[in-house]
Amino acid sequence: MRWFRADLHIHSVLSPCGGLEMAPHDLVKRLQECKIDWFAITDHNTMANCPAYAAVAKDAGLFFSWGVEIQTSEEIHLLAYFDSPSQAQEFDTKLYNSLLPLENDAEYFGDQVVIDENENILRVEQRALINSSLWDLSQTAKTIMAYGGFAVPAHIDAGVNSIISQLGFMPEEPAFELFGVTAGLDMQDWRVRQPYFTKRSLIKASDAHYLADIGSGYSELYLAEASVAELQKAALGADGRHIKN
Repeated sequence: MRWFRADLHIHSVLSPCGGLEMAPHDLVKRLQECKIDWFAITDHNTMANCPAYAAVAKDAGLFFSWGVEIQTSEEIHLLAYFDSPSQAQEFDTKLYNSLLPLENDAEYFGDQVVIDENENILRVEQRALINSSLWDLSQTAKTIMAYGGFAVPAHIDAGVNSIISQLGFMPEEPAFELFGVTAGLDMQDWRVRQPYFTKRSLIKASDAHYLADIGSGYSELYLAEASVAELQKAALGADGRHIKN
């Protein structure tokens, strides 16, 4: 068991709203400067860049998890994390087929580039990744689970694209074990103002779209290893695992 400093909500050059400076080698260097040893790439509605970032992370001695930030049909952002790259890729194909068939406006949003670990551009994704899946919140959560993933509502305290902002309340189903919060949130104050979260686990991340965002938000976790299975145990406070808030 040991402590990990984790930022599990970071965008790559593939996210249409992300900066091209978020290439893997510069990103890993910035993470090392901030003493963050575990990270996940969570691009909008795709995991196509995870292989490149996983390879660079491994070479640098950092821990990496496959992730994605899905926009549901209600425009709720839901994070999904996977330990198995093969299951992640199967899920990614299914997710891609659920996206609205709209083309990306590169002049407005920027290019969506898929790269390799040497930062060569493999292709430019033409489908707009910034839009919603046809799946609603419930279907999205169930599909994540069916592929061995762990679903975490993103930036639950945000004024847009959170469960609360989009629905106005926390539904009983689907039930979640962990909730993401924004980098600057005072979690103790939030729990006072939002009693629903008093005894629920929260995890802070940067939601970085630019290198300067790295280090603005992270969490410290006490785990046996840097894995999604261990993250889920920490969310439940199981077997001595926990998240420092």
